[in-house]
Amino acid sequence: MNRSALKAPRTPAAPAATGNQLHTGLTRSQISMMGLGGAIGAGLFVGSGQAISIAGPAVLVSYLLAGTIVIVIMAMLAEMVAANPSAGAFSTFAHKALGRSAGSTVGWLYWIQLVVVIAAEATGAAAILSTWFHGIPQWSWVLLFVVVLTGVNLLGVGNYGKFEFWFAFIKVAAILAFLVLGALVIFGVIPTSQPVGFANFVDNGGFAPSGMAGIAAALLIVIFSFGGTEVVSIAAAESDDPAGNIKRTVSQVMLRILFFYLGSIIVILAVLPWNSPAVVEGPFSAVLAVLNVPGVELLMSLLIVIALLSAMNANIYGASRMLYSLGSRKMAPTLVTTVTGKGVPANAVIWSVSFSFIAVGLNWVWPDAVMPLLLNVVGSTIIVIWSFIAVTQFVLRRRAEREGTAMPLKLWGFPYLSLATIAAMLGIMGMAMTDATARTQLLLTLGLTGMLWLFSKLSKRTTAEVDVR
Repeated sequence: MNRSALKAPRTPAAPAATGNQLHTGLTRSQISMMGLGGAIGAGLFVGSGQAISIAGPAVLVSYLLAGTIVIVIMAMLAEMVAANPSAGAFSTFAHKALGRSAGSTVGWLYWIQLVVVIAAEATGAAAILSTWFHGIPQWSWVLLFVVVLTGVNLLGVGNYGKFEFWFAFIKVAAILAFLVLGALVIFGVIPTSQPVGFANFVDNGGFAPSGMAGIAAALLIVIFSFGGTEVVSIAAAESDDPAGNIKRTVSQVMLRILFFYLGSIIVILAVLPWNSPAVVEGPFSAVLAVLNVPGVELLMSLLIVIALLSAMNANIYGASRMLYSLGSRKMAPTLVTTVTGKGVPANAVIWSVSFSFIAVGLNWVWPDAVMPLLLNVVGSTIIVIWSFIAVTQFVLRRRAEREGTAMPLKLWGFPYLSLATIAAMLGIMGMAMTDATARTQLLLTLGLTGMLWLFSKLSKRTTAEVDVR
């Protein structure tokens, strides 16, 4: 994706809304940092080790494919956001393109995903801290995280943006420091006790020891690592310049994310053999251990906790805005559309964290079983949601061209790039069906999607169709 792929004129900042409308309190720098931080989470710090162990050095191909797909998906969202900024983002766009049932289905699916992930992230961070402080039970950490971050989201979108900015800044700074240290080691500036270099890319079975099957299996893991970037399409509606901010996120931030991911994997593979047990256990910790960095375990654990809490904070925001949008379009109880004087949909925030309070009880009774259970619930939702986004963009772009509607931003390569992306998402679903665990998760997600669609079809309409233009 080059910077000329999306072109937009500078638009004036929108004034803050009043009444039951959200406020425009997010700045361009906050939107950009949210885009960076949203994709740098536990999926990179922990999940990358599992992907490497499956595909070997060829995991770089998996990351390149997944990164290319997410850049195109974000460019699709940018095109639609610039034309119609909305807190419901891709749910609103699906409503407009494919009808009320599609908008309701993708909105509720996304909300359910985030509600479960919020609880999972709180549980993951609590599990780490409970190993540091043995006298404090895991459930109490979950409760603390939920209460504090709920409070942050109730203070107003501007305060949320500042909080998330610094969360993301810490993660980005850590990745940059890791890349610099890795480069110094690879080129021999920093000596190590074991050989380091690019020989690891072809030793131990070659570049692709598991062949295409390994690349495909790793792709299913990698694709989830990029989940979370969609929140910028929601946040753009509360920024001072939706079209300009979303353009900058796609044109600059997404390429930086790809650089961070590929750069980190290159460092890991150069410093350590891909089949080293230490890579699976924690690739970043393993590299820092080679460098004899003091307190490496504590350092990486702290970084993972920050990454989890950052993602949790962003997901509370995203879930509350999606629920607010569903309520505004009569697809959820209207009480979730109540907005405070600070422009916060308070009831939507409370509803979105309600399941996390249930997770507090689950952590009390079954602390070791909660995380796997939660992750299995939402395993494949991102694939379905991205598929909705790709189809929606294709339909809306076709409609705009047919009606002669001017568009502030345009995805290049249309319709071929859009069709190729749809085909890629279908291909990923096909690959998921060949893996037992992924197949189970995908079938559960498709079943849930079908139930949400059917419920929307069967639900009685009490109001006239709302305007989603």
